[in-house]
Order: sequence, then C-alpha cells, then structure tokens
Amino acid sequence: MDDPTAMAAGDNPRRLCVFNAGFWRGPRLRRILGLAGWTPVLGWPRAGDAVGVWGASPTAWRGRAVAARCGADLVTVEDAFLRSILPGRARGRLARRGPIGLLIDDQGLHFDPARPSRIETLAGSCGDDPALLHRAARGIARLRHLDLSKYNSHRPDLPAPEPGHVLVIDQTRGDASLMGAGREAFLRMLAAARAEHPGARILLRSHPETSAGLRPGHLTVADLHPGDLLCDAAISPWRLVEGARAVYAVSSQLGYEAILAGQRPRLFGRPFYAGWDLSDDETPPPPDRRGRTTREALFAASHLLAPVWYDPCLDRLTDFEGATDQIEAEARSFRQDRDGHLAYGMRLWKRRFIGREFGDARPVRFTARPSPQVTLAWAGRCGDVPHAARVEDGFLRSRGLGAALVPPLSLVADDLGIYYDPARESRLERLIAAGPPPGGAARAARLIAVIRQARLTKYNPAPGTTLSPPPDRRPCILVPGQVEDDASIRLGAVAERGNLALLQRTRRENPGAFLIYKPHPDVVAGLRPGAIEAPALAGLADRVAAEDDTVALLGIVDEVWTITSTLGFEALLRGVPVTTLGMPFYAGWGLTRDLSAPPARRQARPDLAALAHACLIAYPRYRDPVTGLPCPPEIAVHRLADPALPRRAPALRTLSKLQGALSGHSWLWRS
Repeated sequence: MDDPTAMAAGDNPRRLCVFNAGFWRGPRLRRILGLAGWTPVLGWPRAGDAVGVWGASPTAWRGRAVAARCGADLVTVEDAFLRSILPGRARGRLARRGPIGLLIDDQGLHFDPARPSRIETLAGSCGDDPALLHRAARGIARLRHLDLSKYNSHRPDLPAPEPGHVLVIDQTRGDASLMGAGREAFLRMLAAARAEHPGARILLRSHPETSAGLRPGHLTVADLHPGDLLCDAAISPWRLVEGARAVYAVSSQLGYEAILAGQRPRLFGRPFYAGWDLSDDETPPPPDRRGRTTREALFAASHLLAPVWYDPCLDRLTDFEGATDQIEAEARSFRQDRDGHLAYGMRLWKRRFIGREFGDARPVRFTARPSPQVTLAWAGRCGDVPHAARVEDGFLRSRGLGAALVPPLSLVADDLGIYYDPARESRLERLIAAGPPPGGAARAARLIAVIRQARLTKYNPAPGTTLSPPPDRRPCILVPGQVEDDASIRLGAVAERGNLALLQRTRRENPGAFLIYKPHPDVVAGLRPGAIEAPALAGLADRVAAEDDTVALLGIVDEVWTITSTLGFEALLRGVPVTTLGMPFYAGWGLTRDLSAPPARRQARPDLAALAHACLIAYPRYRDPVTGLPCPPEIAVHRLADPALPRRAPALRTLSKLQGALSGHSWLWRS
C-alpha cells in the first residue's frame, strides 16, 4: 500500500453541498469524500463550493438545478468498479460496510455519453506509459485470478456453462447507466444475438440484484426460446465471459469485463467502454470523441487512476492494489463462510474469536458432538469429523503465546488436510505447488521485507535479552526446542521425536559447532511438556537461550537445526540455512536441507517469495483486531508491529493466570 501521507488530499478540504439523502446514510462514503478533500454539507453553495450528486440517481436533479442556478461546479460521485462483497441494496452487516472506492468526477459522469468524463479523458492520455500499462495488465490478471468483480457474492466453485454459448447480459430496471434505455433495447439486443448466431444457445445472464429479488430486470425466462438458458445462479462473471462465443450487453459492467477477458462485445448502449475500437457498437459515440485505445489503457483509467480507493482498516486512502488486497481478504472469508458453520472441538476460550472470524455471513454454531453437519473442527480434534475443514493458528499469529490464551490475528481453515501433517495432502501444499498469482511474488517479497524490518515472528513475545555472538569463530547453530506433545511432532517427526534427541543428533553431526539451545516458551512457562534437565544439557548445548530474543538469535547464527519448528520457517525468511530432521510444512521444496525423505507430492521447487506467498498470503485468514474486518496480511503485520496492540482481554488474562496455577491439568484449556 502506498504511503498515506503521499495520498492525502491536503489540509484545505472543499465544501461539497449535497442534496441526496444517500450521502448521509453511508458513513464510509462521507469518510472517503473527506479523505479525498471534500466536506459534504447541507446548504446553499457559497463562493468556491461545489455541488455533489450521486450519479444519475432520481434525486440528482436537485443538485444539478442548484449548481446551474448558482454557477457552482458540479461533482458526480459513483461507486468504483471494485466495490464490495454484496450489492449496496442488500441487507445485513456485510452490506452496511459500504464501498471500497469511489469515482469522484468534476468533469462528467462516466456512463453519461453527453459529455466527457474523467475516465474518458484519462483513457485517451495514458497509453504511452509502459510502467502504467504493465501495472494495468497485472491488475487485470489479478482480478481474473482472484475472481473479483464489482460485487463478489458469486461462488467461484460453481461450474460454468458449457463453452460456446452466446451471452446476453440483462440489467435492472431503472439502472442509471442505461440513460433511459428500457425493455425495447434489451429485446433488440436479444433479437440481434439470435440473428447473428443462428442455432447457438442463448445464455441470458440476470443481474445479481434481480437474482436476489432486490430489483426486477428487463428480460425473463418467457423471452427465451427452447434450448436457451436463464442464468441466475451465483456463477463467476469471469467464467461466463471466458466461455462465451459472443457477448451482448447494453451498458453492464460485465460487458466491460468481457473486454478485459479478451472478448469483443456487441453493445446496444453507450457505456464508458464503448467507442474505443474494443467493441462493436450499435450506437457509436460522436466522431470527435474517444478513438482507439488498448484494454490496458482503459483499465488504467477506470481502475488505477480515476477512482479514490479506501483502506477501511487503517482508515486512509490507498491505491488499487491496496483495495484489491482488502476485497480479496473479505471475499475469501465470505466464500468460505457464506453458508454458515457448525464448529466442533473448540475450547470455550476459543469460541469468541472463532465466532468472530467465521461468523460474518451467519453466526457460528458450536457443538460438543461430532456429526455430518460439522463444517469446522479444531485440527487436533478432527479425527471425529474427518470431512470438516481443519482450523489452526496461522504463521503470523499474535503478540503473545496461544498457550497463554492470547487470541490469534490469523487462522487457517484447511479443507484437505492440515499443514503440519505430511502424511496427507494439505491445501497449503497445493498452493505452494501452484505458485503465486500475477504480482504475488513481488507482494510476498515486500511482505518479507516488512516482517524482517519489524522483527516479527509467529508469537512476538515481549523483547528478550540479546545474546552476543560466540567468542570464537566456530560455526554457530540455533536449535529451537519444541513442545513434545505438539501435533507437528506427533505427525511430522521421524527418528528424533524429542528435544534431547534433537540436541544429541545436532551435536553428533556438528561436533565442533557452537550450539545455542532455545527451549520453547510454552515449555519455559511450564505450560507444555518438553523440558530437558540441566545435567542432560551438559556437553550438548554451549548456551541455553531461554529468555533471549528470537530475531536477535537468528541474526548471529549460521544455521538452524530443527525437527518441525516454525522457527525454521522464520529463519528461511531471514536467509538463514535450515536443516530439518522431521518434515515441517516448509521442508521438501528444495529450500531446506532435509535429513528425512519428503513426501513424493512435494515436487515443486518454489523460491522463497513463492513459499512465503502461499504460507503468509494465500493460506491463512486474517482479522483486524481494531476494526474487526477481514484484512490482508499487510494489515496484520502493521498491527503486530504496533506496541499498543492489546495482547488479550482482561477475562483471558485472569484465565491465563489460573491456567498457570493449574499447569499440570492442561487438558482444561488445550485442544
């Protein structure tokens, strides 16, 4: 995300006199306007004021009349083309979030062909910037890969129709972008599709708001011939246009996405994307308007330059990439949770954050009994419900230990296996093997750099003491201890299955090295098993770094030897060589020295950025502890780097103290 100070509108906001009630119903809308340099007010314009109207809404005439009478500038406001999960007219908490971006245009209205708009002006002037066009191409590819559109309540897993259909796109009655076009225009479009593709199967696509019963469309199943199809299911817009033989639209955004997908749609209106020699236009614009451009230049205007994008977690303006990061996080959560969850195996203290993380669409229900209806299970309890998605902590978890009842900022919900069990394929393995999406490697490299700069690890405990480098030039090896009954040891260890055996093997194979042993914090706190008695450590470890800062240790050692510790992954992020005795999730991909044979499935050879993208971006889900919104990992990193972030609620602090007093009865709080 860009520096917010570079994207702020300045210290002198301009008054925007508005006469649409919608400006006062949406706090996010007003916030975006404020960050963009406008202060919405009720009242007659004064010198220097502008009048704002919402697109071509039924009440926009008021503002237009006032602006004409006063000679004030007219500013039109509309949703950007990447808006939200649900349409604005939908009901519920998700719909109330508001848009992620706005088109604030002091030149015209992008769907009104009567006068040029900001998008039109930009599209005609940005085709000579190679860097901008490359960024646009990457943005198009990313939207297609992530299956993101203006609204994102569709189901990407629904099968698309058999390729070869002729796609005819309906719109809702009264849609402002139609500029008065009614049912007659849609009937002419449908007739043209039949005449120009005789014998082809017509696929009539309903608008999502029509399918949801919010607003009627122009065409119905009664307008179709035998063999034609009405598509009102939540199928991906990209899959619909990619498999079409031809695309017909009036002014729908789906017609624009057809262009972005490589189609040349037939248009029966005059939307902003007509007249650029990218479509076949029934009614072309005047000859002195528009001209020829590329889809990348048009996308640069419509998505990169014209909109004002908003970061709702940090409450600041951002860029297209930052807005996409946010919608990606929200869409991932919605798609996994839209049908609701019945959760099994969740300890009482975990239920609050499980309900918060997985309950946006519908409240999470909890059960103490396994059943076929269970959809989520804590990974350590999934043996009773093998069909459920397995829930575990992510790799950037919290500022404090899970065993100390600090709630996580990130969780994974794996529908195939779980990352620490090498005996079966996990969703993480598939993501690693598939490689990062367009722009993903660069994003992961930036994230790694921020993590290193902020000195972040999985748990981020309070900074410990800093160990000085060894006094001689011997190779220095860090050996992280683990919780010996941890699932990653039970399932991922091979010959060595405990901390003493790990140290003995490391010393045996590195007799002249300087070994630093760091016991696991949960073990040091007496919460989990895995302690090594002091006499047994003699002759094995040169130093025991129980209270030392992990990041500082990684800065002075030459190598890390581990069974399955996540600290090995953190070492890789910092360029420290890692030797594994077991088979952790980051082993077997060619980035570690593995003393055990990896699963045959792990054939891919990702670089570090590709591994990090899968592990830190694509696999976990993150929840912003400040706003409560799903968020991208960049926001989680920002929060974890903030020393003001609360570690846990007061009730959990009390329970944690009680837990410490009852450390011999850990079954009370552990999964």
